[in-house]
Amino acid sequence: MLTKITVVGAGNVGATAAQRLAEKELARTVVLVDVIEGVPQGKGLDQWESAPIEGFDTRVVGANDYKPAAGSELVVVTAGIARKPGMSRDDLVRTNADIVKQVSQQIKQHCPNAIVLVVSNPLDVMCWVTKQVTGFPRERVLGMAGVLDTARYRAFLAEALDVSVEDIQAMVLGGHGDTMVPLISYTTMSGIPVTQLLDKTTLDKIVERTRSGGAEIVNYLKTGSAYYAPSAAVVQMVDAIVHDKKRVLPCAAWVQGEYGVSGVYLGVPCKLGRNGLERILELKLSAEEQAALAKSAAAVKETMAVVQL
Repeated sequence: MLTKITVVGAGNVGATAAQRLAEKELARTVVLVDVIEGVPQGKGLDQWESAPIEGFDTRVVGANDYKPAAGSELVVVTAGIARKPGMSRDDLVRTNADIVKQVSQQIKQHCPNAIVLVVSNPLDVMCWVTKQVTGFPRERVLGMAGVLDTARYRAFLAEALDVSVEDIQAMVLGGHGDTMVPLISYTTMSGIPVTQLLDKTTLDKIVERTRSGGAEIVNYLKTGSAYYAPSAAVVQMVDAIVHDKKRVLPCAAWVQGEYGVSGVYLGVPCKLGRNGLERILELKLSAEEQAALAKSAAAVKETMAVVQL
């Protein structure tokens, strides 16, 4: 258990993440920070009042500034806006980059030793903004994307095979978006290669559904986006770090030559422990998977070019 974890952004993802963190008692205090007056305070109080029912002692507190967050050992960043009608992709990137830049400046000032997990979109670029502004080493700035994308992939595979999600082993690498790379060659059901269980057409459809998983939910909700699975994904990463589990999870990490790519945040297999990123595992990929990963990295770099820091 940590002393303090801060969640920046009290929207659906942030608030749900704060609740999950509290219920798992991953810190003595969870601080929920948001610029909208009263919202983090109200949600934090509501969550704390659920403690006697759910049986946790983690205190959830809300704030509009970062003073209560001072000294946090871990910070989850969910701040940012969703794309609005008429807003270009580049406009969204610039707007959220400005928001994440301000958040990162506050983290650097108040939580200089924190591990930062970024959830804000576009995820890979926002990780880069956070790393640049805080000046933190790559071990302490990671992004949540691969865990979520992999969860969606596993859920769709379990559905197609009519088996438990727990029996699906899989990993999705690359950028968080249309260019993500589900590794079919490493996907199994209780150790059995999924290619022996499903035909190529079915697998291709599942891969495509995984890539558009977020958009599918947005189309249903109309005015919102996913938050149950994203919050669960980032809390899985927090749990691995807090308990020093040495778990290998697909996370957005700053690559320095791994997989033949440098100077970009990219979804790769990461060993997580108490100090954050401990190691990036390099898997042997098929030529097709390697090419897809390179294409994904190029797409992230193209988006990075839009941002002026």
